[in-house]
Amino acid sequence: MATATEVQHIALTLRDQLPILQIIIPFCTAPLIVLLGGRRLAWPLAFAASVLSLVISFALLMQVMDGGYISYHLGGWAPPVGIEYRVDAANAFVLLLISATATLVLPFALRSVAAEIPERNHTLFYACFILCVTGLLGVVITGDAFNVFVFLEVSSLSTYVLVSQGSYRDKRALSAAYDYLIMGTIGATFFVIGIGLLYMTTGTLNMADMADRLVGQGGNRTVQAAFAFIVVGMGLKVAIYPLHLWLPAAYNYAPSAVTVFLASTSTKAAVYVLLRFMFSVFQPEFVFDSNILLWIFAPFALLAMFAASLIAVFQTNFKRMLAYSSIAQIGYMLLGISLFSVTGLTATMVHLFNHGITKAALFMAVGALVLRAGTTFYDRIAGMGRVMPFTGAAVVVGGLSLIGVPGTAGFISKWVLVQAAFEAGLWWVALLIVASSLLAVLYVWRVVEVLYLREPHPEATKQEAPISMLIPMWIAAAACIWFGFDTSLTLGASTTAAEGLMHGSAGMALTPTAGTVFGAGH
Repeated sequence: MATATEVQHIALTLRDQLPILQIIIPFCTAPLIVLLGGRRLAWPLAFAASVLSLVISFALLMQVMDGGYISYHLGGWAPPVGIEYRVDAANAFVLLLISATATLVLPFALRSVAAEIPERNHTLFYACFILCVTGLLGVVITGDAFNVFVFLEVSSLSTYVLVSQGSYRDKRALSAAYDYLIMGTIGATFFVIGIGLLYMTTGTLNMADMADRLVGQGGNRTVQAAFAFIVVGMGLKVAIYPLHLWLPAAYNYAPSAVTVFLASTSTKAAVYVLLRFMFSVFQPEFVFDSNILLWIFAPFALLAMFAASLIAVFQTNFKRMLAYSSIAQIGYMLLGISLFSVTGLTATMVHLFNHGITKAALFMAVGALVLRAGTTFYDRIAGMGRVMPFTGAAVVVGGLSLIGVPGTAGFISKWVLVQAAFEAGLWWVALLIVASSLLAVLYVWRVVEVLYLREPHPEATKQEAPISMLIPMWIAAAACIWFGFDTSLTLGASTTAAEGLMHGSAGMALTPTAGTVFGAGH
């Protein structure tokens, strides 16, 4: 029988291994699902992996909430020779969003996937889903630049397959997946070219070491070219306007469960990568001197906020409307970056999280409407708010958060962004933020009007969504309200992350031993 000292030692050892367990557990689960080959085991294994990932990501976030960071050296090889996993408030916050979304989506997927995908493909679907989760977690947690590309490809390749599964309901999902593949491949190619140029300049792939060696090289043409390639490559992944053309079709034709997960996590992970390279690798001074924020990010952010919102207003398909809304919301995140301040980056980080949970609630409601109405065109979901009261209420809550009504998570994001604009002396930008939010009122109200003020379509099934879909839907909807009042986790983590990013590579010096926890009181 183990003594108390032995139990404590085991607990400490397990705690030291959390960064690698965050990746190993879902990574090993994906092939295990395929090898066991049973449809009955596929979902429980995927769900167990996502729950464990959620627990680990929360534990990691708690360790770094006060500004510390964790450095984990794979195989005991110290960086820059070995690969390092580095966890701080910025990526721990995104890890929590990805793992929490996966945990919510899987119960929702039980009925949704059964209705939209043939049973013979369920095993491979869940294997691809958990592989996509692994890739996104890996992109966020790694401290090695080339490892970012590897995990990016893992998540992207599985995503293309997941999107194509919508072809069983609509063959246009195949062309959407193909377009996504082409655009995603171009983005990944640009990104890896940028990494290659950085390696040619610095001779290292460890991001902390790379940051140190790039100091004072702002005038180096190779570094400038690398920066351009990385920004454009990740811009495609983020769906920065006008590099967004793959997103509406991919979201619209993918299976409902896939859309929920992608809308909540995929572009958010890409935004994180963009932030990490811009502020931690290239340094804030380089970003500011390059004028990219003034001439590229700010104009395209404002263009996205208005152009995408206007397109959303005139959509006749609920799912496609939310896709264009996502492009507009990405504009808010980019605007926060372009303001180049701790408050601006805080707004970006908190909106990244709050928009994730908001879109999770809304796209889950879309999935429930697809189950009962067969489609999400406005004429077919007319009156469904009255026959599906819980689903309709979730749409209203999510819509209010999307607009930014006080008392919702979306309000917190926009309030901090308006504060950042006033801090920068850009009162007219603050007015534009409010004006673009008024456009959101138009397209959200149109959906509410369709759901509640019209007669139900005669061919629609007049029945509420199953409980397995309603529970995760309402957890996400309740989170939209909860984080509108209790901001200790979201604003706390976002502020810590923003301060760390604005300090650039300060505090990112290479660490001497594997598995050592630095900062956070250790």
